[in-house]
Amino acid sequence: MQASIYPPPSTPSLSQFVTRVQLNISCKNLRDKDVLSKSDPMAVVMLFKDGNWFEIGRTERVDNSLNPQFSKAIIMDYFFEELQKLKFFIYDIDSPTSDVKSADFLGEMECTLGQLVSSGTYSKPLAIKGTSAGQSGIITVVAEEVAGGNDVVFLQFRAEKLDKKDFFGKSDPYLEFARAKEDGGFVVVRRTEVIPNNLNPRWKSFEIPVNMICNGDYDRVIKVSCFDWDSDGSHDFIGSFTTNLREMSCIQLPKELEWPCINEKKQTKKKGYKNSGLVYLTRCEVVKVASFLDYIQGGCQLNFTVGIDFTASNGEPKQATSLHYINPYAPNEYMQALTAVGEIIQDYDSDKLFPSFGFGAKIPPMFQVSHQFPLNFNPSNPYCAGLPGLIQAYQTCIQSVQLFGPTNISPIINHVAQFAQQQAQRPDATNYFILLLLTDGVITDMDQTKQAVVAASAFPMSIIIVGVGGADFKMMEELDSDDGVLTAGGKSAQRDIVCPAALAKEVLAEVPKQLTEYFRTRNILPQQRTTYNNPNV
Repeated sequence: MQASIYPPPSTPSLSQFVTRVQLNISCKNLRDKDVLSKSDPMAVVMLFKDGNWFEIGRTERVDNSLNPQFSKAIIMDYFFEELQKLKFFIYDIDSPTSDVKSADFLGEMECTLGQLVSSGTYSKPLAIKGTSAGQSGIITVVAEEVAGGNDVVFLQFRAEKLDKKDFFGKSDPYLEFARAKEDGGFVVVRRTEVIPNNLNPRWKSFEIPVNMICNGDYDRVIKVSCFDWDSDGSHDFIGSFTTNLREMSCIQLPKELEWPCINEKKQTKKKGYKNSGLVYLTRCEVVKVASFLDYIQGGCQLNFTVGIDFTASNGEPKQATSLHYINPYAPNEYMQALTAVGEIIQDYDSDKLFPSFGFGAKIPPMFQVSHQFPLNFNPSNPYCAGLPGLIQAYQTCIQSVQLFGPTNISPIINHVAQFAQQQAQRPDATNYFILLLLTDGVITDMDQTKQAVVAASAFPMSIIIVGVGGADFKMMEELDSDDGVLTAGGKSAQRDIVCPAALAKEVLAEVPKQLTEYFRTRNILPQQRTTYNNPNV
């Protein structure tokens, strides 16, 4: 029986790969700046990073056109967890050698990459100081994920007549896969399990992202090396060969692809050397995998709900030492966290109406303790209009409640889970719920919270917990299932839905994975992409 009795060598993390999007730009009704002909427009794209604007690309110059469709796309990395601000500048370039500094300015448009990818097709009037909206023309940006970025390939290999490397046995072979780098070197991307004492092994089928094995380039060289595993780490080299994904994907079953496994040192020294065994590919199947952007551009909305800690451990709000102190000159930590997460999430919620709650305070008029009260004190309509409305509701609320305790968060989790459960009964990917919990301390109702998280893991929902002040995250990390399945009340969570961290960027990074995992495990495909309609156009 073939089985792995040794732990296989480590495999690189998927986190080293990012999503890439391409931006295709077109304009209509540009201003004509040339006397004897029309303008010759070109687009320049800038990204705001570390407090400055940097150019990330520019299109070609289109001669004599007020309605250009630029053929050169701008390709950039997309990070859901970052607020990526962009500016699009349109210039009239008199000649191919002209610089934008001497060119006529035709207008600009500012937006976020989140707005572009959530819209698919995004149109907006170009702006020029001193002109009204629409007078300078309209710019349209189509944002699409670079094709194949999320595809995976299923591979299976076997070998025959491998060299015997062990003195008292045969060999314990495994395969190592490395893709070629731009500098000619190789980086290891995968290893199979070890098959003990076998010169004719058949390794298990495995799955690997196309981006990982060849960086999306089907013609990129892939080096496959065979080793004899040794317990002291001095694995013996048996042989290797090179291929690429294009060659492997041409397999026509039941016929196999075959490569001789070559040990160059042995080939040089041994006369009549043929090979150190034969390696066969028995399966190669490339599968299209729906990405986070596929779901977002298919119309999936991120429904954003906020829960804020109003327990007494935050300190008296009227004192400057309190985490809830409203400083007229700078936002407190709660407002900073709300802004950091809200300004990113809002691009994926079309109505921008956010249900917002507090917990752990005595609320008017009876001043009884509540662990789920609307920030606006309107139970029938707990929505805040956009990020400004959310901040305003928080500032008003802190002046009306009495901080108390304990820190119970399960009621808000259960409340949002009720709406996510309703969505779970639908066969489409139209809504995904994100609950942001801001707290300064240890969770009091941990057992009930674990049960709430386990129940919510069956629904389209993620829970983001951000600590403010000196929050103790040792207990909160129990809710994260990255290192093991969360269990409570004899039940296990179906998946990881909790992201605890001190920084908003860290927790947001997990949301795309959690969303796609939920829909994939339920075989729910993205809907057909929709077109963005700007009411101002």
